[in-house]
Amino acid sequence: MTQIPARITAWFASKGWSIHPHQQDMFNRASDPATLLIAPTGGGKTMAGFLPTLAELADGAHKGLHTIYVSPLKALAADIRRNLRGPADEIGLPIRIEDRTGDTSATQKKRQRVDPPHILLTTPESLALLTSYEDAPRMFAGVQRVIVDEIHALAESKRGDQLMLALARLQSLCPDLRRVGLSATVEDPQAIAQFLARHPDPCQIVQADPGPDPDIRMLETQEMPPWSGGGAAYSIPAVLEQIKQHKTTLIFHNTRAQAEIFFHNLWLANDDGLPIGIHHGSLDRQQRERVEAAIVRGDLRAIVCTGSLDLGIDWGEVDLVIQIGAPKNVKRLVQRIGRANHRYNAPSKALLVPANRFEVVECVAALEAARAHDLDGDPRGPGPRDVLCQHILIAAAAGPFDAETLFGEMTAAGPYAQLTRDEFDACLEFCATGGYALRAYDRWQRLQQRPDGQWQLRDPRAAQRIRMNLGTIQDTDTLKVRLKRNRGGKPLGEVEEAFAASLTPGETFLIGGQIVRYEGLREMVVEVSRRADRKPKVAVFAGTKFATSTQLSDRILRMFAQPDWPQLPEHTADWLALQRDMSRLPQRDRLLIESFPNDGRENLCVYGFAGRNAQQTLGLLLTKRMEETGLAPLGFVATDYATLIWGLDAVTDPRPLFQLDALRNGLETWLAGNAVMKRTFRASATIAGLIERNTGGQRKSGRQATFSSDILYDTLLKYDPNHLLMQITREEAMRGLVDFGRIETMIARIGDRIDLLRLDRVSPLAAPLFLEVGKVPVKGAAEERLLAEESARLLQAAGLAPG
Repeated sequence: MTQIPARITAWFASKGWSIHPHQQDMFNRASDPATLLIAPTGGGKTMAGFLPTLAELADGAHKGLHTIYVSPLKALAADIRRNLRGPADEIGLPIRIEDRTGDTSATQKKRQRVDPPHILLTTPESLALLTSYEDAPRMFAGVQRVIVDEIHALAESKRGDQLMLALARLQSLCPDLRRVGLSATVEDPQAIAQFLARHPDPCQIVQADPGPDPDIRMLETQEMPPWSGGGAAYSIPAVLEQIKQHKTTLIFHNTRAQAEIFFHNLWLANDDGLPIGIHHGSLDRQQRERVEAAIVRGDLRAIVCTGSLDLGIDWGEVDLVIQIGAPKNVKRLVQRIGRANHRYNAPSKALLVPANRFEVVECVAALEAARAHDLDGDPRGPGPRDVLCQHILIAAAAGPFDAETLFGEMTAAGPYAQLTRDEFDACLEFCATGGYALRAYDRWQRLQQRPDGQWQLRDPRAAQRIRMNLGTIQDTDTLKVRLKRNRGGKPLGEVEEAFAASLTPGETFLIGGQIVRYEGLREMVVEVSRRADRKPKVAVFAGTKFATSTQLSDRILRMFAQPDWPQLPEHTADWLALQRDMSRLPQRDRLLIESFPNDGRENLCVYGFAGRNAQQTLGLLLTKRMEETGLAPLGFVATDYATLIWGLDAVTDPRPLFQLDALRNGLETWLAGNAVMKRTFRASATIAGLIERNTGGQRKSGRQATFSSDILYDTLLKYDPNHLLMQITREEAMRGLVDFGRIETMIARIGDRIDLLRLDRVSPLAAPLFLEVGKVPVKGAAEERLLAEESARLLQAAGLAPG
């Protein structure tokens, strides 16, 4: 096909639009096996992806499903349906467009399998579910194209790995299937292309004109940022002023809790009564949808939000993005900036608001990186095996399969291209029997091999349970929050189970920008009443706590090496200069450690710049090493750039504390019995199908799931420590929650270049750490020494001991 049908070009002309070069290029490449389009927001990515589909469906000859569109967000699928339905109707195309997500009714889902639309808009989970049915070959017969939107976001998570396995299955059913990926700006287009394509097929990359650089700067405020904290309350007056000057402002936060606090403070200061909304993943779906509809209508002047609005939904009149708190990642910042201004070749406008004094430095570094188009991102390792196990079970639910064929199918998926047959066989054995320590239990005997060599479910009824537990999103243990009524009142959203357990009747907390009073827990529902006159306790939502990227940390350290800092506000430049005078500024190729007395304790500050997770892990491991070497640590606290440890004894030689083998052994020992490991095990075991969250229409509470997974974990740790799931758990914990890889990288980089500076008092750079929340106490010899000293003092005071 070389020419776009006349009625489609006529429609473009009627709108006063012309087809962009990258849209024409995508159309010309319609028959390529795989194509990745990288284009800025507002560049017509969606139309570029769908143009070949609309052209191929224009004559009405195609029957059944033609194109599958996959997006990470249900809201994005609904948005695309709305934006695609209009052009299709105006052009006069005889096509059905429907979405299929977790919000779609069971009746409609059943009808779609029997009579699928021409274009189906769905999510990775729903597509994987569709491939698990016996009638999948009939439903997917004739599919020509799959369009993966926001593929850069999917490529960073297990949802993307699951999607690529589902596409591999789809490709085996439809050998001529063409793949299209749509992405915002990414740091490594070739890596995304390899992720998308069927291995080892090539993937063509189409780069759209990136357009003008964004108008991005720091927000100027009357008040200086505080020394610590993440709320940025000081910026409220300046943010309100910006809201008044713009049509619609998106105010991004890195966590849901911070978004709630900021929205509450913003609302209290909103004397003009500007319409302002809040949007994040823990809010009730109806509330989120109301906010989304209000954005589309242009009814809201500002929306306080999190990553729930990160992706490319067309919000129309958004003309300003404000990022509260350091973005931690330049790529995320650039993508969020793109939410402002959906007009092609018009600059997006964004403001950064550092939450504290150190974040001023980080925000300036992020601004410089964004202007230099220096994006960050760490390469992902091979596809995780818990997702692989789930895919084997999905394949079994669809009917008998041949292991060799399934292995070939899986290794055609980009993330699993390097999968070995031994690794696959280990996953297959786990799915069949549960593994060595669990093979005696019937409940984990799920697959059996037939005389003809094919594998099938032992019990066909298990297919339904596999489908009910499908997916890789591990929602934390959350409980619904409802207004108290006789029959259950209005849903407000969710809070974490641990937070709900800490509440006592009468306590207040924030949700959806409202202060509510906790009344009690009934049938796994948190019942509340409205209470507007109390200071709230803040709900602990499961919003991500991002760690500063390696590239951004390096840029900050390069900034420290400058003789002065004209790009920084005077108060921050003076602070760094004072640090240089009193102590030293950290360097990239050396590890700065400060030792100083404060408040009757000895303190050690380690400037690793390894990111919050790694610095937290470093605190755990160093205090453990200090205990082993006879030092007496009492506690620690960590930020993205440093770990502060306090105790009874001064450290005179830190080098033995940083021996990599000793740290690694300490981590293994600590992880083995730690809640972090058990939480990681539960997530992987749920994805791999060992633990079921949903059983026969009932969902286990977080506590029930934790109890059963803890028993399993302890059993495997004792009797089968090298079990497949234990291997997966160790890999996941090392890579994600504890980020040990960044500690290893840091130690390899610095070698023995460790500088211990003994100071007579706290340094300027260390001072804010004393104000940080999240201090971790160390139970050990120091506590016993303090207790013994206090006992001796009391006895002496009572005249019961010699003076």
